[in-house]
Amino acid sequence: MKSRIVSKNKVSSTGERVSLRIPLATVNALHEQGSAQREHVSREAHGEWEPAQNREDIISMMKKSNVGRQKHLIPLRMQRMASSPFAFLRGAAAVMAYDLAQTPVMGSNVVLAGDAHISNFGFYGTAQRELVFDINDFDETIVGPWEWDLKRLTASVNVAGRENGLSQKERRSAVMQAVEGYQQNMQRLESMGTLDIWYLHASPGRADVLRKVPPKASAVMRKVTEKALQSDNHNLLKKVADKDAKGQWRFREDPPVLTRISASLQNKLVTALEDYSLTLSRERRYMLSRYRVADVAHRVVGVGSVGTRAYLALLIGKNDGDPLFLQIKEASTPAHGPYLPLRRAEFVNEGQRVVVGQRALQASSDVMLGWTEMDGRPYYVRQMKNLKADVPIEWMSGDAFTFYCWACGALLARAHARTSEAATIAGYCGASRVLRQSLAKWAEAYGNQTIRDHAKLLEAVKSGEFGEVLPNVRD
Repeated sequence: MKSRIVSKNKVSSTGERVSLRIPLATVNALHEQGSAQREHVSREAHGEWEPAQNREDIISMMKKSNVGRQKHLIPLRMQRMASSPFAFLRGAAAVMAYDLAQTPVMGSNVVLAGDAHISNFGFYGTAQRELVFDINDFDETIVGPWEWDLKRLTASVNVAGRENGLSQKERRSAVMQAVEGYQQNMQRLESMGTLDIWYLHASPGRADVLRKVPPKASAVMRKVTEKALQSDNHNLLKKVADKDAKGQWRFREDPPVLTRISASLQNKLVTALEDYSLTLSRERRYMLSRYRVADVAHRVVGVGSVGTRAYLALLIGKNDGDPLFLQIKEASTPAHGPYLPLRRAEFVNEGQRVVVGQRALQASSDVMLGWTEMDGRPYYVRQMKNLKADVPIEWMSGDAFTFYCWACGALLARAHARTSEAATIAGYCGASRVLRQSLAKWAEAYGNQTIRDHAKLLEAVKSGEFGEVLPNVRD
């Protein structure tokens, strides 16, 4: 259903009804359809990678990706991306989208995460305050070929593996584990009830029905769990804010990450949050109404997101022990947008697209998730600290790293199965090593491409083409 913000007090909603009369194909029939697609697009074909002969220059693509961003933060974005090949891969979703659009697909679409690299999986809290492991970034979400998410995941495994000191053989094994996780879980889910799939959660520390967790991986997960449980509104308040002489909470400046904004902009953001409240369900509006905005600041986030407009709002409820942090983040056209139908009629703006994609793919989404607009720009809103913690992949090697790769692949399959015919994808993927070997070959070749692209960006950054260069980027 579509919702449109038309005023501070009214929401207009329209949408297409779901047809419940047309008979559904059987699981076996869908599985056979997927298997039959191998005749048109072989699984071996996914292993080939050569840049298009007319591939756009990487620096030109980077400059295009900077259009519309805050100009003073573009040098910081480029410097963060230039810090390593993996940082480049993380920030270069638009580059990889361009490249993926040239690759073969078998014809089944899903709601894509759009940026399913290995660092975009992590921990967060459900509404019941239980910790779960899931995909956690949806800026690039869009409907498209499932292969694009899986290929981005495998490429990121390869590049991250290089930075962790893995040999080519070890990288190949890790990539194949990621694909195997995807295959195994898709096969499990193809005959599972639709509602059962939507109820599935991956909860750290619980017995896994698919695979035993290696001891080293368990140790890492325990540390991340401990960190996640400390990542809440109360602890963030101590880190980023102080009381002023009048007893009011104010953000503590930490340039360039956290900076103050003008009173007029703060007023606009409060209005945008009031409009955002209309995108929440009625009962959650009741909850939000018990808070008041204490302060708002600009906050730089991520690698690829640097330069987009992102703000952090501190709200206080009953007393100082009742803080709530909301992130208001600009939503841009997704990286895959130029190569796919954007279905603009389905969404009020890009902020709603992000929210719908997140709710479609995550097993349990943030209760405060919503969208808004300000100065004609779309934004989405979510909690800033919600028992969130990233898995430090730089800590991992051996069994711990390969298990994590497998888990990300399995989670990606579950996310895709929520919005697609899992049996069709399972039928195409099969259970053999064919797809695993093909994507390992693809990931190694694209990892080499990433190294080359990063080197060109690093040279451009050092030459000052994107602005002032920080000392650690010159070396």
